Amino acid sequence: MELSTQTFRVTRADLVRYAGASGDFNPIHWSDRVATGVGLPGVIAHGMFTMALVGRAVAEWAGAPDAVVDYGVRFARPVVVPDDEDGTEIEVSAKVREGAGEGLTRLDITATCRGEKVLSQARAVIRTPR
Repeated sequence: MELSTQTFRVTRADLVRYAGASGDFNPIHWSDRVATGVGLPGVIAHGMFTMALVGRAVAEWAGAPDAVVDYGVRFARPVVVPDDEDGTEIEVSAKVREGAGEGLTRLDITATCRGEKVLSQARAVIRTPR
């Protein structure tokens, strides 16, 4: 069974807010000059910000944040955020898998940006919604 896809818009303003909240002011998250200077295609979203957005989708599917028992990802490619009002979008979907244990549901998660996977081995275990 597939769960409904959730879409999250990410703008440079979001990156500034996340930097302030996290204390991660690495210039690859706000300066095109620095980002391209180190070989990136442009300013990229913080990996933990991307993971948090996907975690928000998992919590919504689970029905509540405290219903998320386990959650983990690997970062596959950066989320490039253009310097405009539109930014970019991360699309998050999941398939329900069996075998997580009694009262638990395993989710295999897919997160993409512009049609490319940005996370790999993204999985969660949630308490089975009633």
